[in-house]
Amino acid sequence: MANTLMNYLIPSDMEQYLSFYGMHFNKKLCDFAVSKMEKEDKATGAMKKITPMTLEELKPILEKNKVEVESNDWYDALYLANMVKADYWGSSIEDEAHMAKYIEDVINDPDGYEGIVFSRFLADCSAKGGVIFWDMLI
Repeated sequence: MANTLMNYLIPSDMEQYLSFYGMHFNKKLCDFAVSKMEKEDKATGAMKKITPMTLEELKPILEKNKVEVESNDWYDALYLANMVKADYWGSSIEDEAHMAKYIEDVINDPDGYEGIVFSRFLADCSAKGGVIFWDMLI
């Protein structure tokens, strides 16, 4: 599938980010994106920031569940793990094994495309009016 971003005029700092990392998260962008994630407190209904999962915490979970991740997908996987924690944990995903399978299914989706996790993040930012200062994330 063609890179759909090439259909648009993109800022030079974003273009520079893409030249280094392609359509994938690096550590800084992943940290930034995860810092915005919240989970509803079921007792109060209030939204609260999640305590982020680290790559050091995620790797053994994926290894234990025999999920292989390409080197340029590690921060995509970490973004997904934290998204699971914020949006799906305790509901449709109840344990680490199912979280690992979800990550594997998304990253290795046979009819997916390169950069699917990154593209989803960009779409979410756009829909919510989020601003990304790309020059600070390189």
